[in-house]
Amino acid sequence: MIPRYQRILFWSLVGCILLMGAFLLHGCREAHKRLTALNDATPIAAPTAAATEEVNLYFASDANATIHSSRAQVALPQDTSLKARALLEHLLAQYSRPDSAHPLQSGPSVDDVFLLADPAHPNAGRITVNLHGSFADTHPSGIEVEQLTLDSIIGTLHAAFPEFNEVRFLVDGQVRETLAGHASLDRTYPLLDTTAGPAVPSEAATQP
Repeated sequence: MIPRYQRILFWSLVGCILLMGAFLLHGCREAHKRLTALNDATPIAAPTAAATEEVNLYFASDANATIHSSRAQVALPQDTSLKARALLEHLLAQYSRPDSAHPLQSGPSVDDVFLLADPAHPNAGRITVNLHGSFADTHPSGIEVEQLTLDSIIGTLHAAFPEFNEVRFLVDGQVRETLAGHASLDRTYPLLDTTAGPAVPSEAATQP
């Protein structure tokens, strides 16, 4: 027969083990929450007066190197520049989702978007997209993956702002030679439907 003090000691040890297990499980859950919060660095847009609009978003797919268009309901501000920025932020944020066909890191992507119309020449305006430095610095390197990102942006802008015919890209307000080592950013791109093929930059270098 097992002495009484040994039974007490045994069940005390079992209780301590269960208590430690519960404590460790709680610690793991809290650590996972903190890591998830750190990894999802995509900024939350400040509240603005916005109405929901149906827009065409042009999504990239790494599997077959194509761009496809998809309709979506997006809350967008009325100001044209803010609308363009919010549209691109929404587009690029989709690429940080776990099921993304064109995976990109989460985080700030677009600092500003400027639209310069030409009253004397309809459909001849220029859009300037000022990308966030961390977006360019952490973007995957490769001619195909970089070009797909640019084509995704270009197609989306073309669908939303057909009165503009070209786009240029800056990074932190400065001209940058490439996005991540391959796709040119120091040239102007035509705004067009990129589902039919990639946008080809102009031969003339863009001035700051």
